[in-house]
Amino acid sequence: MLLATDLDGTFLAGSAADKEQLYELVRIREDIQLVFVTGRGIRSVLALLEDPYLPRPEYIICDVGATVTHLASLISVEPVQSDIARLWPGDHVREQLKAVKGLLHQDAHQQYRCSYYYDDATDIDTAREIAESLHCDLVLSAGKYLDILPRGVNKGNTLQQLLGVLSLPHHEVLVAGDTMNDYTMYEIGFKGVVVGGAEPELLARTVGMRNVLQAGRIGTGGILEAMAWFPEFGRYL
Repeated sequence: MLLATDLDGTFLAGSAADKEQLYELVRIREDIQLVFVTGRGIRSVLALLEDPYLPRPEYIICDVGATVTHLASLISVEPVQSDIARLWPGDHVREQLKAVKGLLHQDAHQQYRCSYYYDDATDIDTAREIAESLHCDLVLSAGKYLDILPRGVNKGNTLQQLLGVLSLPHHEVLVAGDTMNDYTMYEIGFKGVVVGGAEPELLARTVGMRNVLQAGRIGTGGILEAMAWFPEFGRYL
């Protein structure tokens, strides 16, 4: 199986016992492939991986789907990365969004996306209009994060393209997340788990999806709950 998981609130969350069980499972089972799918940039993820307790993924999808890297070589996965790069308008995005009231640019390394903090005073409609004029998508998550991405670029689509490169079928994949920037992974049809403590809008949007379990347990506990719930993944426990 391949576990494609968000980090904050998901693979990095849960009780100490649940983390230990899942991390050890991923480490010892050679038939479980691990992919991180996160809004963090690659530098932030590499800093996390300096902790030997955290299992090392084979691939890292960062920047809400805008970058994809093979960890062992630190080389971008092609042709996926080049296709994304061709869609990105570049510095025009940040320049035009300077006019939007209430946006605060995130001070973090970003590739092929622009990321901001927003609040109730932010003019979301104007930001969305600017994004559309630049052939980009606007993604809101966790009630405070606003990401501008090349049109059609998101966690779900980039994961699907990575699977194409690896020649892996969908039915061997379990996805996990907790905020709206994870939604495309469920929407595209992967079997998935929305872990306990998830963003209310993500819970609302995934209600009734036959391929999705809304878990009761937080983070890693929710992933373990899903592995037991889906018959095809129970044998890995």
